[in-house]
Amino acid sequence: MFSIKRLKNRERRVLKKTIFLIFLPCLLIYWGCAAPTKKATDFRLQDNSLNKPVNTIETKSIEAEKDAMEKERELLRMSKVTKNSVFTEEFEMPEYIIGPGDVLDISLWEGTEEKKHTMTVRSDGTISISFLDDVKVSGLTERQVKKTIIEGLTNFVKNPRVDVLVKGFNSKKASLFGEVNILQTGVSGPGNYPLKGKTTVLDLLVSAGGATSNADLRRARLMRGGKTYTLNLYKTMFQGDMSQNIILDVGDLVIIPESPTARDKVFVLGEVRDPGAYSFKHEIDLVTAISLAGGYSYDAKEKNILVIRGYPAKTNVLVANLKDFLRQGDFSQNIPLQSGDVVYVPRSVIGDINYYVSRLTPMLDFTFYPSRYRDAYTTGGGLRINTGTR
Repeated sequence: MFSIKRLKNRERRVLKKTIFLIFLPCLLIYWGCAAPTKKATDFRLQDNSLNKPVNTIETKSIEAEKDAMEKERELLRMSKVTKNSVFTEEFEMPEYIIGPGDVLDISLWEGTEEKKHTMTVRSDGTISISFLDDVKVSGLTERQVKKTIIEGLTNFVKNPRVDVLVKGFNSKKASLFGEVNILQTGVSGPGNYPLKGKTTVLDLLVSAGGATSNADLRRARLMRGGKTYTLNLYKTMFQGDMSQNIILDVGDLVIIPESPTARDKVFVLGEVRDPGAYSFKHEIDLVTAISLAGGYSYDAKEKNILVIRGYPAKTNVLVANLKDFLRQGDFSQNIPLQSGDVVYVPRSVIGDINYYVSRLTPMLDFTFYPSRYRDAYTTGGGLRINTGTR
């Protein structure tokens, strides 16, 4: 009886072990799915961290910086073009491209006798002259039109002589608005202006009367093809940075904005990082003005900084040595400025101050008396500021 009971107990234990071994894999699978290990949990946390939102402020800042750099490259390219819708360069000489609406003076020579013909280019870009009908001239320069007419007349005239001159420029225009002077004589002020060849922003501004005393030439704007570019024209005028003096194309819009506070301002020019006119409310000194302009450039000479006051009626020139101010604490060198003062930071040491100021006179005239430049420019006197077109 005892042996039978013992046998039954043994069978029960074997049965329990069998059942346990059958269900053990199922339990392991269940636990593996329901409760991930620590490593798996850590991995999931790390993976979720990748889905965190990106800092939108940093992203916008990076995008703005890339956009600014791209526009700088575009400005450099636009300032160096040798051909656009207005002109083309042949043998390094810019030539105007004729279009519909332009007026041509064409002279045909018969021996010593000159016969002049004045005609307007038709809307289809053609003209008719002498034996020739529907001569295509749109898209050509004066020289190319001359060549085309001579080739056509060769069939009718022996050794034809022809002269071609554009008398009226009507096919290509740019617009200028904002703080532009309206002069008493000639065409001036804001409006649409014909492009007569290779023309830069400064060329257009000068021929239109120049900027007013309230203009902010550090932030001139050029609008082209749906994009807006900011130009610092002071950099062109006083540092020779031609990337700011864009060569204009058909349909360009130039806006000269008003200075935020136009009442009191000083001009900081020469070897500074951001030359221009700077407004102030109460008082301003030399160091503050140069700081507003971004500080010195690498080539600046701090020993010979000029403060030109009262130009041109009672011009008084003060010389400051900011090297002594910065290194020795000589506060007498930090000159208090007045409205209208011109601060000029030179590139080289100045010997004869009077001679140096006389060399600055063209730039000062452009700043304070733009009408003088307009008159000189339009009457053939030539533009004394190098705008990059000559």
